[in-house]
Amino acid sequence: MSFRNKLYQIIFEAETVEGKLFDVILLWSIIFSVIIVCLESVKAYKLTYGNVFFYLEWIFTILFSIEYIIRIYAVEKPLKYIFSFYGLVDLFSIVPSFFSLYFHGAQSLLVIRAIRLLRVFRLFKLTRFMGESDVLFKALKSSRFKITVFLICVMTIALTSGALMYLIEGPESSFSSIPKGVYWSIVTMTTVGYGDIVPQTDLGKALASFLMIAGYGIIAVPTGIVSVEIAKVSNAQNTRTCKNCLIEGHRNEAKYCWSCGAKLA
Repeated sequence: MSFRNKLYQIIFEAETVEGKLFDVILLWSIIFSVIIVCLESVKAYKLTYGNVFFYLEWIFTILFSIEYIIRIYAVEKPLKYIFSFYGLVDLFSIVPSFFSLYFHGAQSLLVIRAIRLLRVFRLFKLTRFMGESDVLFKALKSSRFKITVFLICVMTIALTSGALMYLIEGPESSFSSIPKGVYWSIVTMTTVGYGDIVPQTDLGKALASFLMIAGYGIIAVPTGIVSVEIAKVSNAQNTRTCKNCLIEGHRNEAKYCWSCGAKLA
């Protein structure tokens, strides 16, 4: 295996010991860099540890810049990676630090602050190192029709119960319209319970009790739907990535990409 292919396997995949080690190091680097961004926004910490934050931020910026350059070198089609979702996230997570060097003066302080806040984009880089995120996205995509039907049923219940509460309670109990009744129904079914609108009559309280109990079942339904889809997707999950189209999920014994047909590393 050539050096470039070996580098690609380490950086873009997690099937080898080196690849897993690279992911762990980069994962913790991202977490620590985001923590620094958050602490830097606290005035007391910035006054005391401002210089420390500055140097640590540039260490992480240089680290992620090197990672970005290596990724471009390792792929067969650099432009495809650069303009991909993760490629743009990688870019947006490092350029704010460089842009802030070219803004000087009191008038530009707000601009610098806004630009440097883009460093929080590093959080999106975390999803690359968690295979479970891809499993979740695929599971949600597979269950979207079932969840859509479920949400329609929930909205039907909310609309019906909201209209009933409008008839039962009326404006005297703050149920001045059907939309307000629907809002109360949604808050009650989701077990949030703000308490800004409360039924006063016995019949209204009985309906509220029914919705509260039904809320537990309503929350459980989408959880079960997504859980089944996650179990299906997890069985075929793999981090092997095609160098040509950057698609993941190839079997260990696969020799060619199932999407574009290119030869796998």
